[in-house]
Amino acid sequence: MIKKFFISMLGTIAGFWISLLILGLVGFGIIVGLVASASGSDVVVKKNSVLYIELSGLIPDRYQPADPLTIMRQQGDMSDALVDIVQAVRSAASDDRILGIYIDAAGSQIGKAAAEELVDALRDFKQSGKWVLAYGDNYEQTDYLVATQADAVYLNPVGAVNIHGLTTEVPFMKGLFDKLNIKMQVVRVGTYKSAVEPYILTEMSEPARLQMQVLLDTIWNYEKGAIAEARSLKAADVDNWADSMILCRPVKYMIDNGAVDSLLYRRQVEDILRERCDIDDDEDLPLITPTDYVSTMTPSSADNHHIAVLFASGDIVDSGEGGIVGDQMPSEIIALADDDNVKALVMRVNSPGGSAFASEQIWEALEYFKSKGKPFYVSMGNYAASGGYYISCGADKIYANRSTLTGSIGVFGVVPDLSGLMNNHLGITFSTVSTNPNAFGLSTNRAMTKAEFDAMQSHVEVAYDLFTKRVAEGRHISQDSVKVIGSGRVWSGADGLRIGLVDKIGTLSDAINDIAQQINIEPEKVVYYPAVEENFMQIIARHASQNMQVGGNRIDAETLKLIQFINYVRTMAPIQARMQSLEIR
Repeated sequence: MIKKFFISMLGTIAGFWISLLILGLVGFGIIVGLVASASGSDVVVKKNSVLYIELSGLIPDRYQPADPLTIMRQQGDMSDALVDIVQAVRSAASDDRILGIYIDAAGSQIGKAAAEELVDALRDFKQSGKWVLAYGDNYEQTDYLVATQADAVYLNPVGAVNIHGLTTEVPFMKGLFDKLNIKMQVVRVGTYKSAVEPYILTEMSEPARLQMQVLLDTIWNYEKGAIAEARSLKAADVDNWADSMILCRPVKYMIDNGAVDSLLYRRQVEDILRERCDIDDDEDLPLITPTDYVSTMTPSSADNHHIAVLFASGDIVDSGEGGIVGDQMPSEIIALADDDNVKALVMRVNSPGGSAFASEQIWEALEYFKSKGKPFYVSMGNYAASGGYYISCGADKIYANRSTLTGSIGVFGVVPDLSGLMNNHLGITFSTVSTNPNAFGLSTNRAMTKAEFDAMQSHVEVAYDLFTKRVAEGRHISQDSVKVIGSGRVWSGADGLRIGLVDKIGTLSDAINDIAQQINIEPEKVVYYPAVEENFMQIIARHASQNMQVGGNRIDAETLKLIQFINYVRTMAPIQARMQSLEIR
């Protein structure tokens, strides 16, 4: 009996380890398969393919890897990056394998300036004589702007077009702070530096409201004009859609007023695509995404002469991971300056600003780049404001889209006084012992003394003076002139051109083409920086995120923005060159 017991036990143990080994081998095989499929090495562009542009989720300027957990907790599917979409559209125009473009408006959060770049690319594509079709179950306004560039705009028979004009809503938190006995101690320079207003006011100041109205009117004039031109209408017709709440109108109204061409279900649109591709009803559509299409192209080598395109996206921070990092980006720029294969630099800026200190370090590194005799251009994305403009102002030429948010030349500092919350609500008090009056430094546990406030105000004014000096030097105008158009005011790219903050209305492609012509090099010889480096787990997470959810839930985009904002405020530098957070919709 004992012998049988031991034989049975040993058999169980052996079975357990064999099973574990088999599971490990299977798991390894799955991982290898995921990595292989994620690499895109098996992508083939078939004859009579259709470039498939899905307007869905967040569309960043360029893909950047995040930590695996963040990747898997985001929107599930990884949206194509703007740079890949635009490159794909422009390349497809002359590619005999691509018949046309299919735009699937599935509800994206594409920025205004990014949409403008895509509109320009689609307009150029249509010059090739190839077709563009667009379909949406429902069209949000910015997606619709892109879709109107199609030869035919199709809408689901029970769908809608949401044209409403532009608006922005800013939350003001002074009432909350008052209830919690929190006092926000603010020092700033600039009449229009409205980034601090939500902390100290209950509504917009008149200067802030004025700049916001001008900004929205300028962007809306472009947007409704582009829609009207594409649909062979008048701008007043698009205004009428917004005023009459076209979203709530019957779909017949949208047909009768030229908003869409036909009411079709998705399967019917796919049948049209099959007919255009000359394939049978039971065959899969030969669709290829921009990311997959671009992955089949041979990239330029950094070992040969090329134009460096450096992406500077996100908040400007002194240190850390993500965004524009002050203790990392200068070394990247200096390396490009010292690289003999880099013949010119185009920096793509998409930033509302941030740390004034980090902005200065990046500015100085770019001056070093220029000292090597190499051309340096800037292409502005959705925004290049405050610190984002600080790092742009030294460029030989600045390109912006009409809808770019720029300027906001101003500096501020915020130190919360939490003593009321601590003392009155939480019952926490502090006692300190110091050798000198200011030994403890600025503290959130008490109000600033007059000497501390005056010192911080002086510090902010010195930072503002340096900021305006940098702009004056870069734009070749007087510092007094900069202060007139500065004062923290935010401008559109169109107005930025008028007042001298911008040299040309144009896209990233325009900036690359112009700088290539200047140095007599082919515009295709471009290498993107910083290098995208994914580790093993990031590759797995990116691929798995398309089919997995963590804990059965996904964090929505608004919650992610809130988490990122709280984390930024928690770690931000005390002196900020940053514009107010705005969402124009």
